[in-house]
Amino acid sequence: MCVSLSTHVLDTGAGKPAVGVPVRLERAALTLDGAVKGWRPVAQTVTDADGRAGDLPADSAGTWRLVFDTAGHSAFHPEVAVVFVIRDAAEHHHVPLLLAPYGYTTYRGA
Repeated sequence: MCVSLSTHVLDTGAGKPAVGVPVRLERAALTLDGAVKGWRPVAQTVTDADGRAGDLPADSAGTWRLVFDTAGHSAFHPEVAVVFVIRDAAEHHHVPLLLAPYGYTTYRGA
């Protein structure tokens, strides 16, 4: 089963969507005791004119990471990595990112 995963990046300092932000989806490689030992690249995309990137191919439950190249939108954080766990592969998962000049916020969206 393919997990439905999307993201939306908003530049709160500019008050508009963050267009053209490179986004990389990675899956955690785990040790036998469940600790993260590294990350395996799965997909790359770029946010569209509305700041969205959808249909990212998370293929199952597990620990995932979205890495946003925010250098063009943030003077302080050139990259933002958001690690999250998908427990139910049947649910849609949406991970918004709100960028500000010196900070960011993320949460599980709907």
